[in-house]
Amino acid sequence: MAISLMQQPSRKIPDARLAGVFALMLLIISLSGCATTPSLSAEASRTLARDTLIEDVPFHGQREYQCGPASLAMALAASGVDVEVDTLIPQVFLPGKRGSVQPEMLATVRRQGRIPFLLEGGFEGLLGELAAGHPVIVMQNLSLPWWPVWHYAVAIGYDRRAQQMILHSGMTPRQRTDFDRFDATWSRSQRWGLVALAPGELPARIDVSSGMQAISNFEDVQGPEAALPAWQALAERHDDAAMPYFALGNAWHATGAVDGAIDAFRAATDRDPTLGAAWLNLGLLLQAQGRESAARQAIARVARLPGPWQERARRQLD
Repeated sequence: MAISLMQQPSRKIPDARLAGVFALMLLIISLSGCATTPSLSAEASRTLARDTLIEDVPFHGQREYQCGPASLAMALAASGVDVEVDTLIPQVFLPGKRGSVQPEMLATVRRQGRIPFLLEGGFEGLLGELAAGHPVIVMQNLSLPWWPVWHYAVAIGYDRRAQQMILHSGMTPRQRTDFDRFDATWSRSQRWGLVALAPGELPARIDVSSGMQAISNFEDVQGPEAALPAWQALAERHDDAAMPYFALGNAWHATGAVDGAIDAFRAATDRDPTLGAAWLNLGLLLQAQGRESAARQAIARVARLPGPWQERARRQLD
């Protein structure tokens, strides 16, 4: 990074040069001196593979200010969507910002029929996704917090013995970067990462809330039928949680699969007997099938539960 000096009288030049050298030294110290090797939990140290490399991630050179579209093209190709970088540029690249911002990155993944999941678990979560075979788009600040140079790269592997990350970055495929140097630049984005997966595939680490948010946003774009495999996978992953089954029931109902919706709503009420919306939906579907006794029992449960659905359930019983 060049350091420009304002024009000064000749007698001031030596002082200005010293100031420039000092600023450069501060820059070097801030970029490298404070970096520390990120640590892993005892469980991760024991279970994570020593090294891994996802071989089938194609490389696209990242032209100036277009690392966002290139990173997306690489990650999408690994998920089975073959799309040209030039096709993605108008969808992602913002000329006014000379780059791509996260909302456009997420929206573009959805338009391409894949679900963007935000990375969970920081550095340990990143290694876990790579070990599971999921390339991860990472956002780095290659400069300083107050003078950012934002950059997207695709993490495709790691080597714990050598303490190195393996990235498709810039114009360099399979670039190796020390863990500490990588994490220093990545931490400046709050360790932002993105995994693009086909519906039905889930990240190695995903909680109920963030999983539902990601799938719901995808469903808004691609519709409930496209999202069905994702809801099924999330319900199976978090089998003790009611809300994924409730969302699955709504998706089944939206596609006309009434029996699937009834099964899902019943599963939701089994896991959370206080979930009034699930009881009400279950009762209404049973009633539509002419199963009056079972429908009345379900709706009566809602009528006894405090909450926004109680009054409607009482009216339905009347």
